[in-house]
Amino acid sequence: LRGLGCPGAATPASQPRSVSLAGLSLPEEPHSAAPVDFLRELPSCQSARRRRGGTQERRAALSGTAGSRGAGTRALEPEGGQQVARPAREYPLSIAQKRTLRDSQQTDIEHLSRWKKWKTTSSKSWKKMLSEVRGLSSYLVLWQRDMHSIEGKFGTGIQSYFSFLRFLVLLNFIIFILMFSFVTVPTIIFKYGIFNSTTAKISPKDIEENCTIYEPSDNKGLVYFYTYFQDLLSGTGFLQVTSLFYGYYTVDAIWISIMRYNLPLAYLLTTIAYLALSFLWILKRSVEGFKENLVHDTDQFQSYSNKVFSGWDFCITDPRAAWLKHRSLQCELQTDLQEEKRKQKIAERTTKEKLCIYSLRIFINIIVIAILSGCFYAIYRVTVFSQENSNDISNANFQVNLLVQYLPSVVITLANFISPLIFSFLIKFEDYTPAFEIKLTLMRCVFVRLANIGVLLFSLWSQISDCGTDKCKPCGYNYKLYPCWESDVGQEMYKLMIFDFIVIFAVPLFMDFPRKLLVTHCSYKPVQWLGLQEFGISDNILEIIYGQTICWIGTFFSPLLPAIATIKYFIVFYIKKISLIHTCKPAARPVRASSSHFFFFFVLLIGLFLALIPVGVSIARIPSSKACGPFRNFNTSWEVVPDTILDFPTGLQQLLFGMASETFAVSFFVFCCIVMFYFIAVAEAHKRVAEQLREQLVLVRFDPLY
Repeated sequence: LRGLGCPGAATPASQPRSVSLAGLSLPEEPHSAAPVDFLRELPSCQSARRRRGGTQERRAALSGTAGSRGAGTRALEPEGGQQVARPAREYPLSIAQKRTLRDSQQTDIEHLSRWKKWKTTSSKSWKKMLSEVRGLSSYLVLWQRDMHSIEGKFGTGIQSYFSFLRFLVLLNFIIFILMFSFVTVPTIIFKYGIFNSTTAKISPKDIEENCTIYEPSDNKGLVYFYTYFQDLLSGTGFLQVTSLFYGYYTVDAIWISIMRYNLPLAYLLTTIAYLALSFLWILKRSVEGFKENLVHDTDQFQSYSNKVFSGWDFCITDPRAAWLKHRSLQCELQTDLQEEKRKQKIAERTTKEKLCIYSLRIFINIIVIAILSGCFYAIYRVTVFSQENSNDISNANFQVNLLVQYLPSVVITLANFISPLIFSFLIKFEDYTPAFEIKLTLMRCVFVRLANIGVLLFSLWSQISDCGTDKCKPCGYNYKLYPCWESDVGQEMYKLMIFDFIVIFAVPLFMDFPRKLLVTHCSYKPVQWLGLQEFGISDNILEIIYGQTICWIGTFFSPLLPAIATIKYFIVFYIKKISLIHTCKPAARPVRASSSHFFFFFVLLIGLFLALIPVGVSIARIPSSKACGPFRNFNTSWEVVPDTILDFPTGLQQLLFGMASETFAVSFFVFCCIVMFYFIAVAEAHKRVAEQLREQLVLVRFDPLY
């Protein structure tokens, strides 16, 4: 605190210190204060003052300990009979002095008026209750005990993956609550006639009758038992006519008593709301990770000091909890030492070694580009083949037809499974740091997984809207092949999510556990050289980011898809935990959580932006289905907004249309630029202040008299 220039932290200038020189005791002249008065307003100094509380009282108490005990106690008592600010246990005194101070506080309370006595007692009771509630709330945190166990055994890097998975479980659950409350529940109320609800039917305008024909196959009559299993995997049959997909919501408006509920508007606004909520929440978590990473990268000495001198939690009483905390600190220090060793190794490289490593990296990147190109081309060709031939196969070859329909999902899943394995193998030869290794592998796999979704959607929409014949003119889309194209897109997203879950479940069961048995019970040298599986953070993070991107895209076409994603990630947590504990070994090079946390959310933000593109195109550009869904009476889904605005008063209409004009958009953009430049200037000023503080800390470190 003295180095930070914080008032009250350094020795006051009015109290001269003595310096012993050659046996002589000479009074030291008080040093002039450093010109850092502006630092008194920093939040760090204000926080330090709040934490210190009664600094002057403590000094008086400490000076009084040399005299009588009663004098020290009186120095700590507040003046003027005011209410005691802190309990006795928070003062830096011995047990006997704290008992004396507590008796003195009790005596002072007895002499107070009834109102002040009741106020003091109720304040203590309220603080005690809040403390107990905070203690109980820690038990309500999802998987808190499991997180501590994983952190102690495998370090904070792997623990950050499970923390990231818990964040997605909560996010999908909240998205499900939004869609279920504002879209599904009103429709169910109308379907079952709850609260004497009625519907306001809007007759279609200028729509041909052929466009309104939609007859989903719901397995009427006698069917084989395995048909239901196939429908459960593909989202067809009995699932196609349920509230899981877009085609179920065919209500225009619902009247509950005298209240009119506009379901199309609620459907669109809820979609915008869950996308905005996801963006803001991810941005908030990204900023937290960025600040942690920034603080860590500023000074390595500070990181060591924090771990060595203030890393231990002295509230730990359980031996197992103490062991877990010890392992956590050990993993952190091990990571620091390995990073320092790697930096030293990089600094000692010769020119020949640098040329070799750079040439190897260029060659590996060429291989990676070839793999990416092959995956993209394979997905495109398979999707086109599936769309062209899935309906040409007779019902006699039902299994072949099913395979052709699922061929894009199968190929996408295989590409997502094989390409990360190849990238993880190639990255070992490029000699990067563990943190950068995770980031680069993630970026390579992002192009495979997320671009695969883009290729699939592009192929679907080319078949929906770009049909090239006159059969699309009556409805604006290929109504013969896709009478309710939103439900068809929702089924594709549903199949991708189901297949992704099957792969996540099958890999530990059919690969990791047999590998564990072979390594444990087989002494054959190649098997022992293979060893146990390491928990790949980049592969596992990308798995759940890929699934979350599918959920964001598919929620508009399948409103209950977030519920499936919540259940999926809940089960995935235990699958990954069991696989980590029983089949994996700690990483040879531990990874720091602070260096990867921000990048995880950055990649998740990329997935969100990718999801915004197809959802936005579906809402604003592609004509909505005229045979199903809440937007069947509108040309596009977005037209419900101006149609609703037309029912507003004239003044409000002009205001809203003015906000949607280009003039307002340009003005708002200029205003945002000005605000952005202001914050950039403030950030630069804070950066200069941080550099000055760092220089002062260096002086404190090497000059005790500063």
